[in-house]
Amino acid sequence: MTTINKLQAPFINGKFQQTSTSTIPAINPATEEVLAEVSTCNAAIVHEAVQAAHQALANGKWSKLLPNQREKLLLDYARIIENNEADLAELLVLEHGKLLVDAKKEVKAAVNCFRYYAGFTTKIKGDTLEVSLSGGKHFAFTKREPVGVVGAIAPWNVPIMMYAWKIAPALACGCTVVFKPSEETPLTALKLAALSLEANIPEGVINIVTGTGVETGQAIINHPLVAKITFTGSSATGRIIGQNAAKLLKKFTLELGGKNPVLVLEDADFSKVPAGVAKGIFYNQGQVCVSGSRLFLPKKHFDNTLADMAAIAQKMPLGSGLDATTKLGPVVSKGHFKKVMSYIEQGKQDKMEVVSGGNCPFDKGYFIEPTIFANVDNKKVSISEEEIFGPVIVAMPYEDMEDLIAKANDTPYGLSASIWTQNMSKAHHLIDKIKAGIIYVNSAVRSDPNLPLGGYKQSGIGRELGDTAIDAYTELKSVCISY
Repeated sequence: MTTINKLQAPFINGKFQQTSTSTIPAINPATEEVLAEVSTCNAAIVHEAVQAAHQALANGKWSKLLPNQREKLLLDYARIIENNEADLAELLVLEHGKLLVDAKKEVKAAVNCFRYYAGFTTKIKGDTLEVSLSGGKHFAFTKREPVGVVGAIAPWNVPIMMYAWKIAPALACGCTVVFKPSEETPLTALKLAALSLEANIPEGVINIVTGTGVETGQAIINHPLVAKITFTGSSATGRIIGQNAAKLLKKFTLELGGKNPVLVLEDADFSKVPAGVAKGIFYNQGQVCVSGSRLFLPKKHFDNTLADMAAIAQKMPLGSGLDATTKLGPVVSKGHFKKVMSYIEQGKQDKMEVVSGGNCPFDKGYFIEPTIFANVDNKKVSISEEEIFGPVIVAMPYEDMEDLIAKANDTPYGLSASIWTQNMSKAHHLIDKIKAGIIYVNSAVRSDPNLPLGGYKQSGIGRELGDTAIDAYTELKSVCISY
């Protein structure tokens, strides 16, 4: 079993610094046991972290290293994270509740992300440009430079992966980072910070401050030395962060919520659809921003498909993620449990048909049965309009292709979509029509370091991952030399 220190301190300038501030309990959602007490960082402590990041930037500890030197250190960091997969995965299960097999996959995904961006350190480039200026000859070019100190505010749903998504590209570009994990899942970020010492990442390059969004997160956003904010979380919180960052003229990237459609056509392979759709909503207890939570089915396949999905849901044992027989763990916290259950109860009050689930089966732990609602009104009830972020899917029939497109797009969100069809002409037609930042065909939506992720409409501003992240963490400088 992994050992957890009962008092967890922030990581600033290469050291864990005990503070006299208040603490927040880190709770195992499967047992409701307190795992540790985690310091809450006020504005003064955040200032220390930002100053450390700024100093590391100013003295060139990171940005002035040769690109291949940063590459080696990031590859070393990836290797050390990989070597600690077992401990990190177990710690993730304890603080988050997800299945151990999924926790191990998350660690692997973080390792792959660090390796992917390690390769970019030697490939950041500008362009040479032709200019139409009189008075001699001119040589014009662009170059990219680190944006500066990055303030990264992460959610709790995939905390190790989010650590990599935000820190790896920032470091590849030569930036330094002040990272705030969610108060629900701070332990893995602090463990990853400790591993950065083993990788010889210089002091001040990575700093971890723990606490609430209202106190700690706001202090990061307000700090004048933080040049860039990156946030992943709810659209409501993202709107506030974007407004505050805009007032201070800070650059920001927001990857926000979704109410993502699953579009199943009549020619889909219905031997694969039920399991594929179930995986897309019940994975990680539905706590995934790209999960397919609105299911649109052709009328003639509606009842049979839902019956097959219900059979899958009813064969998913609930329990601790450390139990190999478990197929669905708890949601992350008591507060989130209450939120998801309130949506389920509202759906029942709105007379929506419960095909499967809808209950909490245990007296202890934040467990929710995988839940399927049928014949839901696309616009008139909260379970079809608002992001639930739990193991809940709402199913609706559609008339024809135009009706399907209209219903799928009839949402303020536009993060992801999945299309199920064996006709690639129809797939491409829907790809052009659906307003979503990432679309998968014949699969639940997944992530890859080379695949940009972000949303249309209220699902965000900017993109994470891929080479687009290099643009997000650099400033573009134009130069013209007359000779």
